[in-house]
This record gives sequence, C-alpha cells and structure tokens, in this order.
Amino acid sequence: MSLLLRAGRRFLLGQRWQTLLAVLGVALGVAIVVAVDLANDSARRAFEASMDGVTGRATHQLLGPPEGLPGETYASLRRTGLLPAAAPVVEGLVQHRDETLRLIGIDPFAEADFRPALADDRQADLNRFLTGPGALLPASTAARLDLSPGTDFEVTVAGRVQTLALTGLLEGDADVDGLLWVDVATAQTLLGRGNRLDRIDLYLPAEDAQGLARLRDALPPGLRLVTAEARGNAQREMTRAFETNLAAMSLLAIVVGGFLIYNTMTFAVLRRRPVLGIYRMLGVEPRQVVRLILLETGLLALLGILFGLVLGVALAEVLLDRVVQTINDLYFQLTLEAVRVAPAVLATGAGLGLAAALVAGLPAALEAGRTPPITTQRRSSLEAGIRRRLPLLNAMGLLLVAGGYGLAHYPVRALLPGFVALFLVILGAALLAPALLQLLTRLAAPLLDRLLPGIGHLAARDTGAGLSRSGVAVAALGIAVAASIGVGLMTGSFRHSVTSWLDQTLQGDMYVAAAASTSLRSGGHLPEALVDDLRGLPGVAAISTGRQVTLETGLGPVETLAIQMAPASYRGFRLLAERPGGSWPAFDGEQALLVSEPLAYRHGLAAGDSLTLYTARGPVALQVAGIYQDYGSDQGQLVMRRALYDAHWDDPAVGSVGLYLQPGADTDTVAAAVRARLADHPGRAVLSLTREIRERSLVIFDRTFAVTDVLRLLMIGIAFIGILSALSAMQLERRRDHATLRALGVTPWELWRLVALQALLIALAALLLAGPLGLVMSQLLVEVINLRAFGWRLPLSIGPAAFVEATLLALAAALLASIVPAWRIARTPPAEALREE
Repeated sequence: MSLLLRAGRRFLLGQRWQTLLAVLGVALGVAIVVAVDLANDSARRAFEASMDGVTGRATHQLLGPPEGLPGETYASLRRTGLLPAAAPVVEGLVQHRDETLRLIGIDPFAEADFRPALADDRQADLNRFLTGPGALLPASTAARLDLSPGTDFEVTVAGRVQTLALTGLLEGDADVDGLLWVDVATAQTLLGRGNRLDRIDLYLPAEDAQGLARLRDALPPGLRLVTAEARGNAQREMTRAFETNLAAMSLLAIVVGGFLIYNTMTFAVLRRRPVLGIYRMLGVEPRQVVRLILLETGLLALLGILFGLVLGVALAEVLLDRVVQTINDLYFQLTLEAVRVAPAVLATGAGLGLAAALVAGLPAALEAGRTPPITTQRRSSLEAGIRRRLPLLNAMGLLLVAGGYGLAHYPVRALLPGFVALFLVILGAALLAPALLQLLTRLAAPLLDRLLPGIGHLAARDTGAGLSRSGVAVAALGIAVAASIGVGLMTGSFRHSVTSWLDQTLQGDMYVAAAASTSLRSGGHLPEALVDDLRGLPGVAAISTGRQVTLETGLGPVETLAIQMAPASYRGFRLLAERPGGSWPAFDGEQALLVSEPLAYRHGLAAGDSLTLYTARGPVALQVAGIYQDYGSDQGQLVMRRALYDAHWDDPAVGSVGLYLQPGADTDTVAAAVRARLADHPGRAVLSLTREIRERSLVIFDRTFAVTDVLRLLMIGIAFIGILSALSAMQLERRRDHATLRALGVTPWELWRLVALQALLIALAALLLAGPLGLVMSQLLVEVINLRAFGWRLPLSIGPAAFVEATLLALAAALLASIVPAWRIARTPPAEALREE
C-alpha cells in the first residue's frame, strides 16, 4: 500500500494545476461554511454574554406595564419578606459618539446575589459611583472608546447631552461589550423615568414552590412573574430564522465544492486507468485501489480544509459587520467588533468538508476498483458506461425533484423539512445535467459545423463525449447560477412587495417622530404642546397619532402600535382576513385589535380569535378583528385604537404624528412650518417626508440582503473553478489530439476557439439547467422557506434582471475559464505532445 500511495502522490504532484483547483474548490466551500458559522456564532455569543450580563444570576423577573413599575412597588414587596433576593433594574439606550450603549441602572447594594462584580467595591469608587453621577464600563468597551477611570465622558439621551464620570472598569465575566452601568437613580434621571423601574430581578430557588406561589398571590394587579430563561429565549428566537437561512446558503457552497472534488478524482482515475489496470494485473486487490483513491481524496480535502479554515476566519471578519448590521436593523442592538473563533465551528466546517470530499470521491474510487483490468486499457469504456447509466440517472433525478417538491408542500410549519426539500430538488437537477449536456451538443453540432466548419463539430463532439467531466462542470455551474437566479428572484419579489407595502402604508404626507427612544420597551415621546401645535398648522387637514410599545401577552412580549387614526389612515392597512361582520366596525367600537400576518402565522391566530394581554389592572381578553399585511417586523405586531390603549394602560405619551395635508397645500411650505415648531423643542423630534421614509426603509432592506449577495458571488466563484477544472482536464486528455491538429495546420487561435466553444456549450447547458431550477428554487424560497422562517407571504415577481445577471455571469465565467487551457495548448510544442512514452 505504501508503494501505491507513493505512486499516487507523484501523480498528483505531476498534475499540479488540477490538484490546486480541487484544493481551492474545497477551501472555498469550507471557508464559506466556516465564515457564516463564525459570524453567526460570534453574534450569538455576544448576545448570550449580553443577556447573561444583564440578567446575571436572576431566576425570575417581575414585569409591569410599558411605562414601568412604580418604585414604591419594589419597596413594598421587600417589606413583605416575600423577596429573599431582589434587585431593581432600569434599562435604556444612550449614545456616545457614534456608538449606541445599553444603559443599565442597578442598586449596587442589592447586586451581590445577581452580579457580584458590580457589588464589589474594589471595581470602582462606590461613593463617586452613587453621587458622581458615576458609571462603570467593561474594560473592552472603555479601551475601544479610549476612556480610562477618573475621566468624564458625555452621552446623548433623547437629544440631551449628559456628563458621566467613569469610576471603574469591569473585567472577567463582567466584561460584556456595549453595556454601561449606573446607579438606579442616575438611570431614572438620565432616561426621564421619574420613580419607575423597568423590572425587578429575583432569585427564587426552584425547589421553593410554596414561596413562588405565595409571591404570585401577593403581586398587585398589572405585575407578572416570568422566568429569566423564558424571557431570554423569546429574544433568542428573533434571529434564529435569519441565522438558519445563512447557514443553508453556506451548505450549498459545500455541495458545489463537492462537484469539484468529484471532477478532480474522476479525472485522476481516467488519467491513470491504464496504470491502475497494470496494478490489478500485478496482483493489487480492488479494495486496495478503492482505498488508494479515497486516501488521495482525503489528502486533497485536508489541504483544502486547512486553507479553507484560515480563509474562513478572514472572510468571517467581512461578513460579521453585515450580520451585526442586519441584527441591529431588524431585531435588537448588538455590539461586536471582532470575530470570536470557536473550535467547535472550525471542527464542524472541517468535518463537512471532509465528508463532502469523501462522498464526492467515492464513485471514482468504486469505478477504479471494480473495472476489469483489460477494460482499463480502453479509455472509452468509462464514458460508454456513463452513457449507459444516463436513463437511470435521469429517472433518479426526476424522482428526487418530484420528491423534494412534494416534501416542500407537505403541510408542516417546521423550517428543516423545507431546506431538505430544497436540497433534494438541487441534487435531482444535478443528476439531470449530463443528459442535458448530451442533448445540447447533439442539437448544436450541425449548427456549429456550419458556422465554424471543422472546429464547431469537434467542440460539440468532444464536449458530449466527455460527460464524466463536462457533465459535472454543468452541474456545478448550473447549481451556482440557479442559486443566483433563485435568490435574486426572491430578493426582487421581497423588494417589490416591501415597496408596494410602503406605498400603501405611508398614507400621510409627512411624519414627526420622537427622537431615538431611550427605552427598550417603548418608543420615545413627543412634547404634548408640540402635538397640539401640529394639529393646528395651516394646510394640515388631519393628523394621526401613534404610540409604539412592547406589551406582555399570552404569547410573550409583542410590539404594539396604539394609533388614533385619521380618516385616510384606514387605507394604510391591507387586510388579509377579517372576522364576520368586518374588521373595522369591531376595531373602532369593541375590545378588538389587528394582528400582523407574521404574528398570526407563528401562533396560528385567525380573525375572531381571542388574545390575552396583561395590563396595569390585570389580564384582559381582546378579540382579533383582522389580520393585516406587514413587512415591518418578522416577529409580528399588534395594532389597537388609542382609546382602547388608554382604557387599560396609564401611558398618555404620543410617539409619532402623521400629517395629512389639505388638497392643494404645498408640502415644502408645511414642512418649513413644522420645522419651525420643532425648533422650539430642540432634540426632541425629527421630521421625515414620506419619500424620505420610503428611501430609508429600502436602504435598510438592501443592507439586510448584503450578506446574501456576498455568498452568491462566492458560489459563482466556486463554479468558475469547476469549469476551469473541467476544461483543463479535457485539454490534458486531448493533448495528443490537439497536437495532431497543430501538426495538420490548425493555428493556436483556432484551438482557442475550440476550447472557448466547449466552455460556451458547458455554460449554455448550465443555463438551460439553471433557468427552470432557479424558478423552482425561487418558488420554494418565497412560498415555503420565507413563509416558515418569517411568516411573510410574498407574491413571486419574475423579472428579467435575475436571468440577465445570471446569463452574463455564466458566460463570463466560461470564457474566462477557457483562457488558461487554450494558453497551455498554444505554448506546448506539437512534437513534445506527440512523443510516445
């Protein structure tokens, strides 16, 4: 076996170009998987660390209405003796320079049971922390912001600049980037909360069931006792679908990379078939030949994996900014500056790369082991065997496509079966690639022969005769291009739907909104005098007012919009389902609300159902008057009329105002009048014209899909390597044939045209495969994956842009890939190529 391995190593080193392409293909596939997993894992770890830092050792939390719990509630509960360990917390958001920090107000005397590092007076000057007003920062955050203990620094809160003194740094487990710790009273002053708390952290032993029951019974109306774990899980679920979609795209890169390994090992077997036959005649057993090919495959895979791991870490740095930006745009504020390299992620990427390589190399190994020695001396036998198996491959391909399509439409809501169905369809389409290429070359041969006599016929014949290599190249390129088409159509459909939704939703001519909110549970609020001024402005026909809050419901915390509608506001809601008798009469006159489509899908809500909300005076059951279309949040939203909100929650604040102008009123004139009113309340509100909101929303949308675009381009890069590998292999196998043509007078330019025609035939076959496959993929992505992941139903919009882009990419990749093989043919002297060994 050692002699066989030595001979195999010499062969692979002799074919450096093919070996390098195979290693590079595996490396790119592994790099994409590792990069996506590292970016996701780093974001997940940062979120977990943030949650652990904020929650500490708390087992439960006491929550109240959106405006918070009265401070007296904490004091009265402590006096009852029912809270063996409790700590008040105030949370909000502040700005320092261009960075958003999560402000957390704590009582350092109550923190010993929850966050001991914060209660340790060695961490900071406790006296200055309480009276400074002082603040604690994680050491990593302070280093990044160039702050040191003893210095003062400024934060911006709702447009107001406040000064804090940095009294200490937190290290070890307390070093959680992006958190700013202050005293409860300082936080209440900075955030304008009065004497209200956001929550009370509790430590209640699990075995003390009686104490837990007594506490629940003693709670005043409007307070809820929830486990800290359940609260954290609700937030963790927000990004799970987003991470799953990225992971699925990265696995597709591994699949495409697997085709390169298959192509390389098949080429290696083809080149050595006579030698392998001699080995067999000399007594080498078939299993030893199989083992040799698999060991060589594993060696190539290991080299690719090592390179891919290094490349993946570097690529993760590029993807991380886009992943974090998307999470900040769509879900919650996350601070993360660098990738955290997790050994488990590297091991997973390496394992997937090795498994894909061995699976891809197994057919070539089995072929080499079971072929009779006499047959190995005839190179045509393998191609003949592949042509004989085409009907079986076609039948298996059609069966997998049909099975995958059927599984995708099986009535379940789990996301995993949808991805399994998608991969079955892709694999089935790949099995159809050789037959599609053979059909294309047969149909194109007469036309090419007329256009380019001699060269055209040779190009079609050689491409169709080498299905073992060209068929794999078609599959690799076809899948990559199909992924580009499918994702492009999905993105285009999504963008078209969001644009249409924005046009319908934004019925007002302009909107005034409170400055950036300082609360994690409610939006900012406008001065009451400003709202009255806006109502009476000349040219304003009507206004609508809104209050954005997070309410506790039987489904968990849900974002809610309390709105006082203008007459035109009703047109801004596209109702998908209504209760009997209509939605609007119930919404306007009863205890009813509207539910967004994602929330209804996730929890199986229908018009007419009942939903429990926890108010300041206890739980209340509200009816679902209707389901409306909404692309603003994949977590879902509730909408209720303002009067209903005021009846159950003590929160008179207004967060936004929509202005509807009178017919003929000049938008710029009214906008100038609004800005003059805003100048009387500096830093409290911002004006946005409807077109500006629309443009900003689409910028966020495009930023959300930036990661997807990067992955699409990387997959096209892997497919480009596949074409280059296939053409190089065909050039090496036809080396003597090309030399004979040169000796007969064919010029290097004509040989380049031969290779370019072969590349174009591969690209055309890939496009014929990618077109229908891309359409099916887009349908599955829009109607199955997207719906199950985010709860959005999107109409599939089929535009030419995705097909044109994919066609240009495929043709460009094919033509570029033909340059190197043609150059090698041109520079090889015919006599050298014709020389017998």
